[in-house]
Formats: sequence, C-alpha cells, structure tokens
Amino acid sequence: MNHPIRPLVSAVLILGVSAFTLAGAIADGGHYYPPVTDKTTAEECGSCHMAFPPSMLPAASWKKMMGELDRHFGDDASVDAATADLITRYLTSNAGDSSGLRFSGKLLRDIAPGAAPQRITELPRWKREHREISKAEWNDPKVKTKANCAACHDGAAQGYFDDD
Repeated sequence: MNHPIRPLVSAVLILGVSAFTLAGAIADGGHYYPPVTDKTTAEECGSCHMAFPPSMLPAASWKKMMGELDRHFGDDASVDAATADLITRYLTSNAGDSSGLRFSGKLLRDIAPGAAPQRITELPRWKREHREISKAEWNDPKVKTKANCAACHDGAAQGYFDDD
C-alpha cells in the first residue's frame, strides 16, 4: 500500500535541495548583487548610467560619492538636498559592508576597512575578473567604457554579472 505522505515528503526534499543548491551557487559564484530597488535612486542614477547595485561598494564610498555630486566623474550630477539624503540613506544601508548583506564578500574582500574606493572598476577583484579582456574588446563601440556592465553581462540590470 502506498503511503499518501511519501510524495509530499519527496517533493519537499527536492525543493529543499534545489533551493540550497541555488543559494550556494549564487553565494559561491560571487557574481550576484541585488539591483537597485529604490525608485528615486534608480531614476536619478539610472538617468545617466546603469544604477549600480549598492552592495558593490562599501558605505564610505557611497557617502563620499554622494557628497561630491557636483564633481561626479567629470559631470555635475547634483540633486536637491532631500533627494541626495534619500539616495545616500538607500545606498549606505544596502552597501557591501552593511550589516547582514552577504552578496559583496568577494568583490570587497581586498578593500581595507574604512576605505572609500570610488570606482567599481578599480577594485582588485574587479580587475582580476576582467584581466583577460583585450584592449580591442574594451574599445568596442558597444562597450565604450568599463562601467558599461550591460554591454557584456546580459543580466546586469537584474544583478547578475556572471560571464555570459
């Protein structure tokens, strides 16, 4: 006689193992960074470039960057004080070194405590991950800049930066 609970137990075990495997793959791969979910941050930052996941940099980086919007990588990206405060709070509370976040460990591993790097493309881990990309690939008109993640990573807007 078949026991009615066996299929249910099997399904629960399969789901559990699948979830554990997926979570491990994401955590181990180190290429997932939760995308920006705050509407104001996405709109303001995304109006000029991809709104980079906050967990890609430590809180000190975001504080410094938001405090220098009038000199934002050669442009004036100034916003009103209330908007700047909202964006700063969002970025710093979701930064890579914020409590409880586990997504940026590998990317920020080589950063000194308290450091405030301003370019994700200057992080030691980023450089190692991209060291085999030729100058010709960087100069491709579709790429234009090393900060154009979506040119090579189809899932960048969703937070996935695995090799495509």
